[in-house]
Amino acid sequence: MTQPSPSQADFSGWQAIVKKYQKPDLRVGLWQIANSFGGLLLTVALMYLALQISPWLTLLLAVPAAGFLVRIFIIQHDCGHGAFFRSKRANDLVGAISGVLTMAPYNFWRKTHAIHHAHHAELEERGIGDVWTMTVTEYRSAPWWKRAGYRIFRNPVFLFGLAPIFNFVVVQRFTLGAKASWRTGERRSVWLTNLAIAALVTTSILVIGLGPTLLIGLPTMVVAASVGTWLFYVQHQFERTYWEHTPEWDYTLAALHGSSYYDLPRVLQWFTGNIGFHHIHHLSPRIPNYNLERCHRENPLLQRVSRLTLMQSFKTVALALWDEERRRLVTFREARAAA
Repeated sequence: MTQPSPSQADFSGWQAIVKKYQKPDLRVGLWQIANSFGGLLLTVALMYLALQISPWLTLLLAVPAAGFLVRIFIIQHDCGHGAFFRSKRANDLVGAISGVLTMAPYNFWRKTHAIHHAHHAELEERGIGDVWTMTVTEYRSAPWWKRAGYRIFRNPVFLFGLAPIFNFVVVQRFTLGAKASWRTGERRSVWLTNLAIAALVTTSILVIGLGPTLLIGLPTMVVAASVGTWLFYVQHQFERTYWEHTPEWDYTLAALHGSSYYDLPRVLQWFTGNIGFHHIHHLSPRIPNYNLERCHRENPLLQRVSRLTLMQSFKTVALALWDEERRRLVTFREARAAA
């Protein structure tokens, strides 16, 4: 069954609605920094103390530590959009510090993420800052080795298990994908972040030893990277999402129909910095994360979007190909049956 095409007119007037939510609140921002960075520091200290009791307890504490790290990434994310503080200098400083902990070089990541926002769901502009997605037609006409590679990539074990940690620990250490037109500062941020990470890890090894450093840092990063990748995936890769060719592509529809409202339990919403209100974020990236829920709640116009609960979101794992005829994501099995 073909999905009815959404219309930009359905959301007329959204520009005026979002304006009042775009103002950063210094007090709220500072408190968020305190409880996020402070929470991570406290949890890491508990992980070190737990080593005296049992390494398994340390591994268990990696879960909340990863939650705080995800929350710090959301702060970095807001800073990259110039949304967390009014001051550009403050945004860049906090963003750069956050990038050392998240292992995502701030300026370089900000550039790739800006491309994602500018061309999200535009079929001709896939490749930078998004999850590799093929159309059914592309997959059928691809050589066997490309189809095999795509199947491996879309396998949940690879996509949410192996790929995230490889991306943050290895890929982010290089300027892969950088265009000649990108500024020197965007490339420089990669090498400066690498130096800062090396200094942080070296200091930790000298102070607490190699074993504790690995037992604390590695599982925390693995969990945080997987959670972050899952969030990015599920906020765009759901059945009735939006993809369009360049001539017909529309920013408003890409934001509100190509981004999900991920309705998470309150504790997970807190740790993920309200990023579940992703449709609001894509519509207006200058809204700080702490204003996203209020913007959604107070405006029925912006509630007419795809809502995913935690349980519903697990079903998106099997989706793999964009069916241009039915205008929805389908599984490999569905694509094969249709053929």
